[in-house]
Amino acid sequence: MTAPLTSDTLLAVQGLGIHVGGQWLLRDIGFSLRRGEALTLVGESGAGKSLLAQAIMGNLPQALRATGQVTLHGIAHRAEDAAPRRAQWGRGLALLPQEPALALNPLARVAPQLAEVYRLLRQQPPSAARAQAEQVLHAAGLGGAGGHYPWQLSGGMAQRAVAAITLAGGAPVLMADEPTKGLDAHWQGHMVELLRGVLQAGGCVLTITHDMRVAQALGGQVIVLRHGHAVEQGRIDQVMAAPRHDFTRRLMAADPARWQPFATTAPGDSGEPVVRAQGISKAYGTQTLFAPMDLALHSGERLAVQGPSSTGKSTLGNVLLGLVAPDTGRVERSPRLRPHAFQKLYQDPVGSFAPHISLAHQLRDAARLHRRDWQAVQQRLAQLRVPEDLLARKPHQVSGGELQRIALARVLLAQPALLFADEPTSRLDPITQQEAVQVLVHAVQQTGAALVLVTHDPHLAAAVGTRRLDLAGAAAPAGAMLAA
Repeated sequence: MTAPLTSDTLLAVQGLGIHVGGQWLLRDIGFSLRRGEALTLVGESGAGKSLLAQAIMGNLPQALRATGQVTLHGIAHRAEDAAPRRAQWGRGLALLPQEPALALNPLARVAPQLAEVYRLLRQQPPSAARAQAEQVLHAAGLGGAGGHYPWQLSGGMAQRAVAAITLAGGAPVLMADEPTKGLDAHWQGHMVELLRGVLQAGGCVLTITHDMRVAQALGGQVIVLRHGHAVEQGRIDQVMAAPRHDFTRRLMAADPARWQPFATTAPGDSGEPVVRAQGISKAYGTQTLFAPMDLALHSGERLAVQGPSSTGKSTLGNVLLGLVAPDTGRVERSPRLRPHAFQKLYQDPVGSFAPHISLAHQLRDAARLHRRDWQAVQQRLAQLRVPEDLLARKPHQVSGGELQRIALARVLLAQPALLFADEPTSRLDPITQQEAVQVLVHAVQQTGAALVLVTHDPHLAAAVGTRRLDLAGAAAPAGAMLAA
């Protein structure tokens, strides 16, 4: 379904497809966006949503081929002819990428990276560019982080930094790939307002998200993708009110707000805890992440950790695992457990895999290390609906959602006694998220492991946690509703 092109059409695609060899990854996609219009892409993980954005940018991986037509600012191009669109990067066409870790220069501080955009794309003198960068970072809650390197930022902070840099060029055609993942409710709202600002300024926005609430907030059109095809397309209010396709109805039904809590197994609190922390605190510079606290976790417990961005949720897990030393207090881990019994499922799956080695090689290495046969790997991948042929690829050649599921399969090979899962489903659609969380919870129930789950979703926390901890406030019993 493609609206007729008009003089104020900023972006349109017709018959867009992507294939590798004889395999079609995306087929026959069409839409048009005029000034002030929004379009949201939703659908299953790995359906081709990010590939669609990369095809429009003219930045597909070398092995992939695009077909169809892309019209940008009134000028039509063959989809495979990337050069004209690449020439518009930053000024006329911009993409807020899904993985901030891959978008930021790890060797440059954040503020200079933002100032460079104002200097090169907006032609501002260096002093004005630096002042503008400081002002924008302050508005993004990053006023004290401009001098940090990207690796010193939390996932939510990096997400906001990349958004500031992407928007700085003022491109009227903006695509945003999972712009609210890793953000608490306040900063999710802030991000939506930034996207609305592009619309109010006369631009258009194409957003990729798994959160239907974001799609509703932006309004406009929605396309539901499955297996590379648009199974439903129309106005977001109409689709939400009366979805026609069964897959759309399943997406809506799988929202964590509709989940039933997972069964609670009695923790083994009669013996020593898996980990005990006494009086631990942590600060970075002048910022206190969390004040001295005591915490003990026994086998079978599931602790859901919440709190605003940059309050130390990931750091708390790193302290419990022994990856970071606390400023005060001490952490005691059960001496009966082997070192591999303490595992972390990283918020950024790309950063947890070797970039130049196939996924199959890395999973086989993990299976050998933990003395698990390959059949156990295959069974876990099947539970997570990960096609085994994906393993021939390298990490950057699969979608973020696919890589997140592969990371879950890998960490469960270790049969951990304590698993720290940092936003482990942030890149998954609601259906796949529900399936992955079921696999995760059932795995720790079978082995009696303790689970620490970091999530910004209060409904997910309520369904999974037997205990909950809000780093912005006090600990709460399971089921209590805390601010996200």
